[in-house]
Parts: sequence; C-alpha cells; structure tokens
Amino acid sequence: RHYTTRIETLASNHVPRLLHAGGERPTPSPAAAPERRPFSRVTPEDLAFFSKIIPDRTITDPDILEASNVDWLKSVSFSEVLLRPQTTEEVSQILGYCNSRNLAVSPQGGNTGLVGGSVPVYDEIILSTALMNNVLNFDSVSGQYRLTAPILCVCICVKVLADGRVLDCLATLRKDNTGYDLKQLFIGSEGTLGVITAVTILCPRKPKAINVGFLGRCMLGEILSAFEFLDRECMRPLNTHLKLANPITDCPFYVVIETSGSNPTHDEEKLHQFLEEAMTSSQVIDGTVATEAKIKALWSLRERVTEALTHDGFTYKYDISLPVERIYQLVTDMREHLGDRAKSVVGYGHVGDGNLHLNITSPTKDPDLLASIEPFVYEWTARFQGSISAEHCLGLKKRNYIYYSKASLAVALMGNIKTMLDPKGILNPYKTLPDDLQ
Repeated sequence: RHYTTRIETLASNHVPRLLHAGGERPTPSPAAAPERRPFSRVTPEDLAFFSKIIPDRTITDPDILEASNVDWLKSVSFSEVLLRPQTTEEVSQILGYCNSRNLAVSPQGGNTGLVGGSVPVYDEIILSTALMNNVLNFDSVSGQYRLTAPILCVCICVKVLADGRVLDCLATLRKDNTGYDLKQLFIGSEGTLGVITAVTILCPRKPKAINVGFLGRCMLGEILSAFEFLDRECMRPLNTHLKLANPITDCPFYVVIETSGSNPTHDEEKLHQFLEEAMTSSQVIDGTVATEAKIKALWSLRERVTEALTHDGFTYKYDISLPVERIYQLVTDMREHLGDRAKSVVGYGHVGDGNLHLNITSPTKDPDLLASIEPFVYEWTARFQGSISAEHCLGLKKRNYIYYSKASLAVALMGNIKTMLDPKGILNPYKTLPDDLQ
C-alpha cells in the first residue's frame, strides 16, 4: 500500500524519524513532528487491562488499525493499539489508567482531519468514539437531542478529563449564565483537554421548503440558509476528474445559495424576485434553480471540490477566515506570488462567514513550492486580521503558526489551561499548542 508518509519507523521499536532526501539532516519545518516525549510504551499488562474493560474492542490487528492510522490527507502514524469504548464510564476508566501509566492517547472521531490532528504522531493509543453513536433521548417540545458522539452544533456536553474524572454539563436548559461556560473550553480543542463523550444539541424543525440555486447573493434575508462560492479554477478538476458538468455558462465565479423556510409559496416568490433583480442588474450572468430531485447534484459542485483536487496532484490546503471583502484577494495575490510554480491556485468556501478554502496543487510534493507558500499565506492573513484556521483547527501541521492569529499572552494562557487539565500531557500530544509551550 502506498501513502504520502510524514514519518517512517526505525527497527521494531517504532521510533519514527522525519523523512528527507539525504545529505545533512535539514532543519525541521514548523509543521514537522517534534521529538517523542518520554511517555510509557504499551505492555502486555496494559493490553490485558484494556481487554478487561472493553472485551473484543481492544484492537491490535494491524489490518484493522491501518484505517485509524491514516487520515484523510494520508498522514501516517504507527499506533499499535485501537480502543473502541461505548460509554462514558469506559472512557473514564481508560483515561484514568493511561494517566496513571503515563500512556499517551490520541482521541479520534471520524478521522476526517486535514491538519494531522486526528491520527497519532508516534505510537499513542488511539481512543476511537466510532461506537459512541447512541441516541439517549429526544425532547420533541424543546428540540433538544441527546446522544453519544462528538458532533457539531453543541449546546451542552459531557467531558472526560485526562485523569478520568467526568465533567457532566449535559443539562437541557437553553440559558444558563451561572459561572464560566466550561464547554467552550473543550469545543475545538482537538482532544487536548478532554474527550467529549455525549452532547445535547438543538434540532430545528425540518424546513417545509428548500430551494437551491447556482448564482449570487442579497435580498433573501431570513430564508437564506447557505451561501457558498467557488471560482472558475474549481470547475476544471470537477469536470476532468469527477465528470461533473457545469450546469450554466462559463463564469469567473459561481455561488450556491440555499433557502429554507416554512412557507413554500412565499419562499419561492422571494427567490424568484431575487433572481430577477440580480439578472436585470447584471450582478449574475447566468443561473439555474434545482428541483427537489436535482438539489443533491447541484450541491455536489461545491461539496466535491476537495475530492476533485486530490486527483489533480499534491494539494496544499489552507483554511482561512477573513473579512468578507478580502476573501478572494488572497487567491489573486497568491497566484501572482507563485506564478507558474503551482499547477493551480483555487478558492472556494463559505462567503457568509468569510471562510476561504485556499488550495494549491502541484504535480508532486514540492518543498520549494511549500517554502514559497509558507509563511507568505500566514503573513498575508495576519496583515488583514484574519485567522489561519477557520474550521480545520491547528493539529500537528499548523501548531507552530498559532502566533499569526493569537497574541503571545493568549497562547500562554492556553498553555496554562492545558497544564491544569492535563498536567502529564497525555491527551493528543504534539497538537494545537506550539512547541515552545510543550
């Protein structure tokens, strides 16, 4: 099997080293893995303990482990143990034991990460929440939905701390202003502060009317539920590699808008009024509105851009948050900066909240191209008060770039919080925080 590997093993003790082309060892990039910390290594006695807690869910089979050792962008790790708990109590026992033994743990959800945050760096134990997918209850009056598994749109949650203690904030109140909002510490912390084992989320009623259009913005107000964009360069790999046809004429930019509401007639009238004015004012060159049967096909043009680019060569991915008026300027400036050194520079993302996905492709992995992209992309983002990670977090690959988005004092406080909640540093080590705090 062939992967784009970040590290390789040496002999049988699985101590990784960075790959390089030969000659003198190069200076590691800020994204490179730091030296392994002095965590304990898993022993037969440890495996016996885990097997007692979760029989048949303590995995050491390399073939089964493989999928959990490789993330979506093919970063490879070398964990030899995969644990699949089903309850908060099982997670509590596992973490309490690992903390006492100084065993590092890599929490893992869907393993769709793009920054090396969802797989171990060395031989950390993988703690998967894949089996924590039970619906506990549903409140049809308030719309509260309680279930196990870490997902988005979290209202309240249960966390297991590094030492195994359980922090239960799983209330169903929509408003509670008593003390600090502790759940926000854990949301987005990439499993470095605790493991979320249950959540309560708010479930809006399913809209009675959904309309999807492939065009522009404004005037949809309260019924606008999505506003996504992609540029002309995105259409080429979509067509070439995935055979997805452009439903309208060739344009510099495309937008996918979705409206959701409770009154189909009212919503359709608003959408058609918007389309008419947009076309009349020449803000929109061409467009199409999807019928119920074709909504999925139209959304595919936006949702499968990332997949299409993986077939286009090696992809350098950046998840940037910017003021809306600056969202595409970074793409044009990057194209000018790189010239013909890149195969393509494309931009797509969520215009409504200023989130740009900047993707740069080359035929193969190219260290010289990467040196031209970074730190240029981070310096540019910082100059316009943006964030170097809007959605993807920092993981392993971007941890040392955090200062482009956060003040030194803020980063130091994050380090203090990490030390307080996980003094031994066993939870997802080498991730999120920069090396100067590790």
